[in-house]
Amino acid sequence: MKIALMDSGIGLLPAAAAVRRLRPDADLVLSWDPDGMPWGPRTPEDITERALDVAGAAAAHGPDVLIVACNTASVHSLPQLRARFEPGLPVIGTVPAIKPAAAGGGPVAIWATPATTGSPYQRNLIAEFAHGVDVTEVPCPGLADAVHHADEAAIEAAVTAAAALTPGDVSTVVLGCTNYELVAERIRTAVRQPGRPPLILHGSAGAVAAQSLRRIGAQPAPDARAEGTLTVLLSGREAELPATALSYAEGRLLQAVSSTR
Repeated sequence: MKIALMDSGIGLLPAAAAVRRLRPDADLVLSWDPDGMPWGPRTPEDITERALDVAGAAAAHGPDVLIVACNTASVHSLPQLRARFEPGLPVIGTVPAIKPAAAGGGPVAIWATPATTGSPYQRNLIAEFAHGVDVTEVPCPGLADAVHHADEAAIEAAVTAAAALTPGDVSTVVLGCTNYELVAERIRTAVRQPGRPPLILHGSAGAVAAQSLRRIGAQPAPDARAEGTLTVLLSGREAELPATALSYAEGRLLQAVSSTR
Protein backbone atom coordinates (compact mmCIF):
# COMPACT_ATOMS: atom_id res chain seq x y z
CA MET A 1 0.00 0.00 0.00
CA LYS A 2 1.35 3.41 -0.97
CA ILE A 3 -0.27 6.67 0.15
CA ALA A 4 0.81 10.07 -1.17
CA LEU A 5 0.22 13.43 0.48
CA MET A 6 0.70 16.88 -1.04
CA ASP A 7 0.74 20.43 0.30
CA SER A 8 2.54 23.69 -0.27
CA GLY A 9 4.61 23.05 2.88
CA ILE A 10 4.88 20.92 5.99
CA GLY A 11 1.19 21.20 6.79
CA LEU A 12 0.95 17.67 5.38
CA LEU A 13 2.78 16.31 8.45
CA PRO A 14 -0.29 15.90 10.70
CA ALA A 15 -2.19 13.87 8.09
CA ALA A 16 0.93 11.86 7.23
CA ALA A 17 1.49 11.05 10.90
CA ALA A 18 -2.17 10.06 11.24
CA VAL A 19 -1.79 7.69 8.28
CA ARG A 20 1.40 6.29 9.77
CA ARG A 21 -0.37 5.57 13.07
CA LEU A 22 -3.21 3.79 11.28
CA ARG A 23 -0.95 1.84 8.92
CA PRO A 24 2.70 1.62 9.99
CA ASP A 25 3.22 -0.75 7.06
CA ALA A 26 2.12 1.73 4.35
CA ASP A 27 4.67 3.40 2.09
CA LEU A 28 4.30 7.19 2.23
CA VAL A 29 5.16 9.79 -0.41
CA LEU A 30 5.27 13.40 0.87
CA SER A 31 5.29 16.03 -1.87
CA TRP A 32 5.48 19.75 -1.15
CA ASP A 33 6.61 22.93 -2.83
CA PRO A 34 9.33 24.98 -1.12
CA ASP A 35 10.11 26.68 -4.44
CA GLY A 36 6.57 28.06 -4.74
CA MET A 37 5.30 28.53 -1.19
CA PRO A 38 3.37 30.18 0.28
CA TRP A 39 0.44 29.44 -2.01
CA GLY A 40 -2.05 31.62 -0.15
CA PRO A 41 -1.10 34.97 -1.77
CA ARG A 42 -1.09 33.43 -5.28
CA THR A 43 -3.95 33.66 -7.73
CA PRO A 44 -6.28 30.64 -7.97
CA GLU A 45 -4.77 29.88 -11.38
CA ASP A 46 -1.23 29.91 -9.98
CA ILE A 47 -2.26 27.75 -7.03
CA THR A 48 -3.81 25.21 -9.37
CA GLU A 49 -0.72 25.11 -11.57
CA ARG A 50 1.55 24.54 -8.56
CA ALA A 51 -0.83 21.98 -7.06
CA LEU A 52 -0.95 19.98 -10.30
CA ASP A 53 2.86 19.96 -10.48
CA VAL A 54 3.25 18.84 -6.86
CA ALA A 55 0.57 16.19 -7.30
CA GLY A 56 2.16 15.01 -10.53
CA ALA A 57 5.49 14.52 -8.78
CA ALA A 58 3.76 12.35 -6.18
CA ALA A 59 1.71 10.46 -8.76
CA ALA A 60 4.90 9.48 -10.60
CA HIS A 61 5.71 7.24 -7.62
CA GLY A 62 2.59 5.12 -8.21
CA PRO A 63 0.53 5.71 -5.04
CA ASP A 64 -2.85 4.07 -4.46
CA VAL A 65 -4.42 7.31 -3.19
CA LEU A 66 -3.47 11.01 -3.03
CA ILE A 67 -4.34 13.20 -0.03
CA VAL A 68 -4.51 16.93 -0.73
CA ALA A 69 -3.42 17.87 2.78
CA CYS A 70 -3.89 21.58 2.13
CA ASN A 71 -6.99 23.71 2.65
CA THR A 72 -5.88 26.27 0.06
CA ALA A 73 -5.34 23.67 -2.67
CA SER A 74 -8.58 21.94 -1.76
CA VAL A 75 -10.49 25.24 -2.06
CA HIS A 76 -9.02 26.25 -5.41
CA SER A 77 -7.79 23.13 -7.17
CA LEU A 78 -9.65 19.99 -6.10
CA PRO A 79 -11.84 19.75 -9.24
CA GLN A 80 -8.80 20.12 -11.49
CA LEU A 81 -6.79 17.58 -9.49
CA ARG A 82 -9.61 15.07 -9.69
CA ALA A 83 -10.06 15.70 -13.40
CA ARG A 84 -6.34 15.05 -13.97
CA PHE A 85 -5.83 11.97 -11.80
CA GLU A 86 -9.12 10.20 -11.15
CA PRO A 87 -10.40 7.53 -11.51
CA GLY A 88 -6.98 5.87 -11.66
CA LEU A 89 -5.77 7.72 -8.56
CA PRO A 90 -8.38 8.64 -5.92
CA VAL A 91 -7.92 12.21 -4.64
CA ILE A 92 -8.93 13.11 -1.06
CA GLY A 93 -9.44 16.79 -0.25
CA THR A 94 -9.18 18.56 3.10
CA VAL A 95 -12.18 20.49 4.42
CA PRO A 96 -12.16 22.48 7.70
CA ALA A 97 -13.94 20.47 10.41
CA ILE A 98 -16.81 22.95 10.75
CA LYS A 99 -19.54 20.30 10.75
CA PRO A 100 -18.31 18.30 13.78
CA ALA A 101 -17.34 21.51 15.59
CA ALA A 102 -20.79 23.01 15.14
CA ALA A 103 -22.44 19.79 16.31
CA GLY A 104 -21.24 20.65 19.81
CA GLY A 105 -23.36 23.80 19.80
CA GLY A 106 -20.64 26.44 20.00
CA PRO A 107 -19.64 29.13 20.30
CA VAL A 108 -17.09 28.25 17.62
CA ALA A 109 -14.06 30.09 16.27
CA ILE A 110 -12.49 29.18 12.92
CA TRP A 111 -8.80 29.99 12.71
CA ALA A 112 -7.71 30.21 9.07
CA THR A 113 -5.41 32.08 6.73
CA PRO A 114 -6.52 35.60 5.75
CA ALA A 115 -7.26 34.32 2.23
CA THR A 116 -9.64 31.64 3.53
CA THR A 117 -11.23 33.78 6.25
CA GLY A 118 -14.38 35.36 4.87
CA SER A 119 -14.07 33.48 1.57
CA PRO A 120 -17.24 32.24 -0.16
CA TYR A 121 -15.95 28.71 0.37
CA GLN A 122 -15.72 29.05 4.15
CA ARG A 123 -18.94 31.07 4.40
CA ASN A 124 -20.79 28.34 2.48
CA LEU A 125 -19.49 25.69 4.91
CA ILE A 126 -20.67 27.80 7.85
CA ALA A 127 -24.10 28.31 6.28
CA GLU A 128 -24.44 24.60 5.49
CA PHE A 129 -23.13 23.05 8.69
CA ALA A 130 -23.29 25.71 11.41
CA HIS A 131 -26.69 27.30 10.95
CA GLY A 132 -27.82 28.77 14.26
CA VAL A 133 -24.38 28.38 15.87
CA ASP A 134 -22.36 31.41 16.99
CA VAL A 135 -19.30 31.30 14.69
CA THR A 136 -16.39 33.76 14.65
CA GLU A 137 -13.94 33.74 11.74
CA VAL A 138 -10.43 34.54 12.97
CA PRO A 139 -7.75 35.48 10.42
CA CYS A 140 -4.25 34.35 11.36
CA PRO A 141 -1.79 36.35 9.22
CA GLY A 142 1.70 34.88 9.22
CA LEU A 143 0.91 31.81 11.30
CA ALA A 144 1.09 29.22 8.53
CA ASP A 145 4.43 30.58 7.28
CA ALA A 146 5.83 30.77 10.81
CA VAL A 147 4.87 27.15 11.46
CA HIS A 148 6.43 26.04 8.18
CA HIS A 149 9.73 27.66 9.10
CA ALA A 150 9.50 26.57 12.77
CA ASP A 151 10.07 30.22 13.71
CA GLU A 152 9.28 30.19 17.42
CA ALA A 153 9.07 33.95 17.87
CA ALA A 154 6.83 34.39 14.83
CA ILE A 155 4.59 31.49 15.91
CA GLU A 156 4.18 33.02 19.36
CA ALA A 157 3.35 36.44 17.93
CA ALA A 158 0.83 35.09 15.41
CA VAL A 159 -0.90 32.82 17.93
CA THR A 160 -1.11 35.65 20.48
CA ALA A 161 -2.60 38.02 17.89
CA ALA A 162 -5.20 35.49 16.76
CA ALA A 163 -6.10 34.60 20.34
CA ALA A 164 -6.79 38.29 20.99
CA LEU A 165 -9.38 38.20 18.17
CA THR A 166 -11.06 35.08 19.56
CA PRO A 167 -14.09 35.70 21.82
CA GLY A 168 -13.58 34.66 25.42
CA ASP A 169 -16.66 32.41 25.48
CA VAL A 170 -15.54 30.21 22.60
CA SER A 171 -15.73 26.52 23.48
CA THR A 172 -14.42 25.09 20.21
CA VAL A 173 -11.76 26.12 17.69
CA VAL A 174 -11.61 24.79 14.14
CA LEU A 175 -8.05 24.63 12.83
CA GLY A 176 -8.77 25.74 9.27
CA CYS A 177 -5.21 25.37 8.00
CA THR A 178 -3.33 22.09 8.20
CA ASN A 179 -0.18 23.87 9.43
CA TYR A 180 -2.02 24.94 12.57
CA GLU A 181 -2.41 21.36 13.75
CA LEU A 182 1.34 21.27 14.35
CA VAL A 183 0.95 23.91 17.08
CA ALA A 184 -2.46 22.82 18.35
CA GLU A 185 -1.50 22.76 22.03
CA ARG A 186 -0.03 26.26 21.83
CA ILE A 187 -3.31 27.44 20.36
CA ARG A 188 -5.27 25.67 23.10
CA THR A 189 -3.17 27.33 25.78
CA ALA A 190 -3.49 30.78 24.21
CA VAL A 191 -7.28 30.65 23.78
CA ARG A 192 -8.49 28.87 26.91
CA GLN A 193 -9.85 31.23 29.53
CA PRO A 194 -9.39 30.65 33.29
CA GLY A 195 -12.41 28.98 34.84
CA ARG A 196 -13.76 27.83 31.47
CA PRO A 197 -14.13 24.16 30.42
CA PRO A 198 -11.26 22.65 28.40
CA LEU A 199 -11.14 24.01 24.87
CA ILE A 200 -12.08 21.59 22.07
CA LEU A 201 -9.91 21.71 18.94
CA HIS A 202 -11.02 20.25 15.62
CA GLY A 203 -8.42 19.46 12.97
CA SER A 204 -8.79 17.41 9.83
CA ALA A 205 -5.80 15.05 9.86
CA GLY A 206 -7.47 12.03 11.46
CA ALA A 207 -10.59 12.20 9.28
CA VAL A 208 -8.56 12.61 6.09
CA ALA A 209 -6.31 9.68 6.97
CA ALA A 210 -9.28 7.43 7.69
CA GLN A 211 -11.02 8.49 4.46
CA SER A 212 -7.93 7.68 2.41
CA LEU A 213 -7.99 4.10 3.69
CA ARG A 214 -11.71 3.76 3.01
CA ARG A 215 -11.29 4.95 -0.58
CA ILE A 216 -8.85 2.13 -1.33
CA GLY A 217 -10.73 -0.51 0.65
CA ALA A 218 -8.11 -0.79 3.39
CA GLN A 219 -8.66 -1.16 7.12
CA PRO A 220 -6.70 0.45 9.95
CA ALA A 221 -4.01 -1.84 11.29
CA PRO A 222 -2.12 0.17 13.92
CA ASP A 223 -0.33 -2.94 15.17
CA ALA A 224 1.06 -3.82 11.74
CA ARG A 225 4.81 -4.13 11.42
CA ALA A 226 6.46 -0.72 10.95
CA GLU A 227 8.02 -1.46 7.59
CA GLY A 228 6.51 1.32 5.46
CA THR A 229 8.96 3.49 3.55
CA LEU A 230 9.08 7.29 3.39
CA THR A 231 9.79 9.30 0.22
CA VAL A 232 10.08 13.08 0.43
CA LEU A 233 9.75 15.28 -2.67
CA LEU A 234 10.59 18.98 -2.44
CA SER A 235 9.25 20.71 -5.56
CA GLY A 236 9.71 17.37 -7.31
CA ARG A 237 13.23 16.69 -6.05
CA GLU A 238 13.78 13.66 -3.84
CA ALA A 239 15.22 14.69 -0.46
CA GLU A 240 15.37 13.94 3.24
CA LEU A 241 12.89 15.33 5.75
CA PRO A 242 14.03 18.92 6.37
CA ALA A 243 15.21 19.92 9.82
CA THR A 244 12.16 22.15 10.25
CA ALA A 245 9.89 19.10 9.89
CA LEU A 246 11.82 17.38 12.65
CA SER A 247 11.01 20.31 14.96
CA TYR A 248 7.55 18.77 15.32
CA ALA A 249 6.49 15.49 16.93
CA GLU A 250 4.72 14.47 13.71
CA GLY A 251 7.90 14.79 11.68
CA ARG A 252 9.93 12.87 14.24
CA LEU A 253 7.31 10.10 14.23
CA LEU A 254 7.53 9.77 10.46
CA GLN A 255 11.29 9.55 10.60
CA ALA A 256 11.27 7.02 13.43
CA VAL A 257 8.46 4.77 12.16
CA SER A 258 9.66 4.35 8.59
CA SER A 259 11.96 1.88 6.90
CA THR A 260 15.05 2.96 5.03
CA ARG A 261 14.35 2.75 1.33
